[in-house]
Amino acid sequence: MVKRKTKRKKRLTFAIISGSIFVVLILVFFFYKSGKKQSYTPGEKIEGLTSELSRNLPEGYPEVTFQDVTKEAGIDFQHYSGERTIQLPEDMGSGLAWGDYDNDGWQDFFIANFSGSMDLSDEELRSSPAHSQLYHNNQDGTFTEVSASAGLDLRARANACAWGDYDNDGRLDLFVSCFGKNYLYHNNGDGTFAEVSRETGISKYQNYWAGISWGDYNLDGNLDLYVCGYVDYQTSANKSTALQYNAEVPTSINPSSFKPIGNLLFRNNGNGTFTEVAEKAGVRNGSGRSLSAAWCDFDDDGLPDLYVANDVSDNALFRNNGDGTFEDVSYNSFVADYRGAMGIGAGDWDNDGDFDMFITHWIAQENALYSNLMSQLNTKNISSGNKIKFMDEADRYGLGQIALQFIGFGTFFFDYNNDTKLDIFIANGSTFQKRDNPKELIPMKDQLLWNQGPKEGFFDVSLVSGDYFSEAHVGRGAAYADYDNDGDLDVLVSNNIGTARLLKNEGGNKQNWISLNLKKSGKNIFGVGAKIKLVSGQTQQVRQVGSQGSYFSQTSLIQHFGLSDQHMVDTLEVTWPGGKKQVMHQLAANQLITITEQ
Repeated sequence: MVKRKTKRKKRLTFAIISGSIFVVLILVFFFYKSGKKQSYTPGEKIEGLTSELSRNLPEGYPEVTFQDVTKEAGIDFQHYSGERTIQLPEDMGSGLAWGDYDNDGWQDFFIANFSGSMDLSDEELRSSPAHSQLYHNNQDGTFTEVSASAGLDLRARANACAWGDYDNDGRLDLFVSCFGKNYLYHNNGDGTFAEVSRETGISKYQNYWAGISWGDYNLDGNLDLYVCGYVDYQTSANKSTALQYNAEVPTSINPSSFKPIGNLLFRNNGNGTFTEVAEKAGVRNGSGRSLSAAWCDFDDDGLPDLYVANDVSDNALFRNNGDGTFEDVSYNSFVADYRGAMGIGAGDWDNDGDFDMFITHWIAQENALYSNLMSQLNTKNISSGNKIKFMDEADRYGLGQIALQFIGFGTFFFDYNNDTKLDIFIANGSTFQKRDNPKELIPMKDQLLWNQGPKEGFFDVSLVSGDYFSEAHVGRGAAYADYDNDGDLDVLVSNNIGTARLLKNEGGNKQNWISLNLKKSGKNIFGVGAKIKLVSGQTQQVRQVGSQGSYFSQTSLIQHFGLSDQHMVDTLEVTWPGGKKQVMHQLAANQLITITEQ
């Protein structure tokens, strides 16, 4: 009996030990497997919230493609010259601006160029083969580069550019922001430009200047100018590195390594000169590393407010008080986001009558869709206090998870398929260096996001919208215009240390449309800040001239509306800067109309 009991105990002990070893081996195996997955890749499919936010493309998506016609159009632009020296200003790219500088009814464009590395002397920079370029529209789908003859053959470390008629002579002048000195060019009206930076008072502020935006903030009829200041960049910065998302980031290209410098507000004096008043007006934003800015009337009080996108610092929203000063309402409005903000799009994406914003961000931060709550909360009727309230609804409407693995720069709202709803374009490009070649940045694919309305939200239609979206570039500036006047919106993209790309819209004009060219009498002739409300069938749309910010870039001042299957605009109401209203009825679709203030 004793022997049998002893054998049984031995067998039981052996079974327990063997089972324990098996369990331990299983646990070790799963621990090893899970350990290999500990480093998170932004945008990857994982269980939980982000997995549930994925969006499958539904049937019935627009049969519209964007064809790369850069070569056929005669565009030969190369950003930068030489190799990167691994310094921040070289990596931030340059922008572009659409505008009809010769008033012939066709959109031309200027594209800024960062002409060479930070190591070049002034003399070497002036002889760089990389220069900013002006392209004249030939009205046949092609462009001619006329920079030298126009006097815009600028060789500088140029960042952003924007057209604006600062002297009210009916011709678009040009401002270019740079690392160093800024440039203002007066349009002579004969196809040439004269640099007037010194005599207008804008050239004495030399630093690292980024995004720019024209707007008449005090409604005196003279265009003022807001200029974003990025960082106090020092070329002698140490070369140590930090680890970000498993990538080594040298201090010299990390914006957090440098202090912000504050922004400029140039008040137009009406006599051909400007006075810098940012501090006095309350919009200096000294703690922000600013990259983009947009003037837009977010609370519908007739005054342009100002939103500033800041990199690794809180974004800022300044409400216009109407007395030459602004109130910082960033936190009360729920838009003081501390992310890496780059580009701004402003528009009424949900067609509820107020202006919303779309902001592009750095990797793993998601982009932001700030829906304006004014119509829902009826804040327009609040007698006092801040009426501006937003809510970031990117995840709710399909714009969250899809952006996690991207670094977004140029962006804008536009109705590319003319269905009455504003879609979104994003130019993406990394700020990380390639592991095998640190002299180059990692390219990324751009995105086209189709708006199906507040019920369904947005869908990424990039891969069914043209071969270009299968390519990867280091995207930076981007802007739209109907350059061929065929009734749909085309896109131009500026790529860092790469070529510009012109994307022709093929098929967007299958649905009806109308485009408006506003001409204000007296001052502010291009109607910057004018608001347009269009009603066609059961749909209402609103636009504001000059409100799109993008990144270092400017979209066309022509206001384009998709009309879907409607052949008539029932009512068109223009509210000119200052409050005067002008109403028209029964306008036929599929035409470009010039509206002059009466």
